[in-house]
Amino acid sequence: MGRHKQPEIRDRILDACVDHALAHGLPDRLEPLVKATGCSTRMLIYHFGTRDALLRETLRRARQLQREFYGDLLSPKPGEPYLSTLRRAWQAITGPEGRPYLSMFGKLRQDAEQQLWPNFRREATTDWLQPLEDGMRTVGRPELATLVLAVIRGLIMDVEATGDTPRADRAFDDFLDALVLGHRLTAPQRRYADALSST
Repeated sequence: MGRHKQPEIRDRILDACVDHALAHGLPDRLEPLVKATGCSTRMLIYHFGTRDALLRETLRRARQLQREFYGDLLSPKPGEPYLSTLRRAWQAITGPEGRPYLSMFGKLRQDAEQQLWPNFRREATTDWLQPLEDGMRTVGRPELATLVLAVIRGLIMDVEATGDTPRADRAFDDFLDALVLGHRLTAPQRRYADALSST
């Protein structure tokens, strides 16, 4: 009679794989994960079936953690102006706690073949749109959520390419200042500004 797999052991192994991947990147071989988990190659295959299956589950668990972390950062907070929430969220996303996720999923986004996660770029494009819409709704401009998301993604790509975080920080502050100015416009002024931006 075969042994029954123990979900708690499998979860513990997967957590160790996620920790290793966030710290060092997703490996293309099992050996680094064998060392990180303290398990044999045979044990990893027993619990996950194949190397690619383990790597896929590692990515998906890491993505779940990122969604929870970033989603909480970007959600509106009672008593806090949302643009202040965005400023604080940007610092956390690009700071020590958030950067490992950017590194891991930035590489996955650049992977032309996307064998481990087909259509990842499409799925990941709007991950944070809902909390941004909820937040921008508090300042009366939920339709700007896509613009805010595009600026965040663009500046993240800038940081990943250049490593120039201070310059990206200044650019994000300038963007938030522009949003504050737009929020202070009267309704006719805002309609005029919107008409200019659409021409």
